[in-house]
Amino acid sequence: MNVKDKVIFVTGGANGIGKALCEKFTSKGAKRIVVADLDFENAKAVAGAIGGVAVRLDVSDEAQVKTAVEETLNEFGQIDLVCSNAGIGGAEGCLEASNEVWQKIYEINVLSHLYLSRAVFPSMIERGAGYFLITASAAGLLTHPTAAPYVVSKHAAVAFAEWLSIAYDERGIKISCLCPQGVKTAMIESAEGEPENFLMAEAITAEACADAVVKGLESEKFLILPHPEVAEYIVNKAENYDRWLHSLRKIRNAVLAI
Repeated sequence: MNVKDKVIFVTGGANGIGKALCEKFTSKGAKRIVVADLDFENAKAVAGAIGGVAVRLDVSDEAQVKTAVEETLNEFGQIDLVCSNAGIGGAEGCLEASNEVWQKIYEINVLSHLYLSRAVFPSMIERGAGYFLITASAAGLLTHPTAAPYVVSKHAAVAFAEWLSIAYDERGIKISCLCPQGVKTAMIESAEGEPENFLMAEAITAEACADAVVKGLESEKFLILPHPEVAEYIVNKAENYDRWLHSLRKIRNAVLAI
């Protein structure tokens, strides 16, 4: 996938990784970028800066997703690349998190990918070509020591990406799954007076993350890892699960002690 002259649809495009993706794709010669986000003011600002199109979109609402995709197809004829990037963090803990919190995180971090693939895949299948990128997280491959709703949803996002790749590759649709660790965005920034998020120490910029995405798309890699060490962590986890769980308990205790 070379993004030059391509029509690209990016959810969560108003800020963070999504914004960086829109800017990077523009620099690589994308034909048109749709910046879709519930934060419509910032979506308009990003679209205005790159010559794109801003769309107000709540990705947890399937009707809105379907309409946004249909309008894009009507205007540009096709969508070459979808970056299903919208996502949220979430409450710390597990049992104490409310059902409403679990449901909201699941709808945005998992079901949004389902809604978007349902909306765009028919046109891609008809053309026999298309690319679908899901932004998950290294937490979906490893785990997160304190935020259960987030990590469970990201595991599900990775599993969904795997399933799409298995089911649709032979129909011309390529799938990639972006799994960064810490990225310097609002999601991991600490509020004033709070201790620094433990992910900040190894965090990369959103621009560096976007660079990794472009390279991953060009080589059509399923798993895009902006932090290469994550591949080593996956191997360590598989080789000795008990040792890996023990190390995560130590990290959890250290984080909670801050």
